[in-house]
Amino acid sequence: MEPKDLVNIETISDVTVASFNASSICGVERFELISNRLRGYVQENKPARLVVDFNGVKFFSSQMLGLLVDLWRKTGQVNGKMLISGINPQLGRVFKITNLDKIFQFYPDRDQAVKAICGI
Repeated sequence: MEPKDLVNIETISDVTVASFNASSICGVERFELISNRLRGYVQENKPARLVVDFNGVKFFSSQMLGLLVDLWRKTGQVNGKMLISGINPQLGRVFKITNLDKIFQFYPDRDQAVKAICGI
């Protein structure tokens, strides 16, 4: 499986939006493909505005939390901003339990996140 088959990266109104083509993000191989694709993209392109959209994702491994923190830090290093959209209530609880809800901003869907990050 190719990384681009698991992660879509597109630009909407000067905002980089990453979304997933899997309802479950777990397993070493699948996570490595996703991680390498996202980290590589952020390292190479240094997006100032990044939305990670989890619409349709029902489960992810705890490794995803580490990846999100890493992407958030890398985006911040270029004075950028990262938002998360489309988190279902079950995954939302994981962010609260780990206190990561204190560093991330969440939006119900990608459109609202894109508007928020653009200041619209």
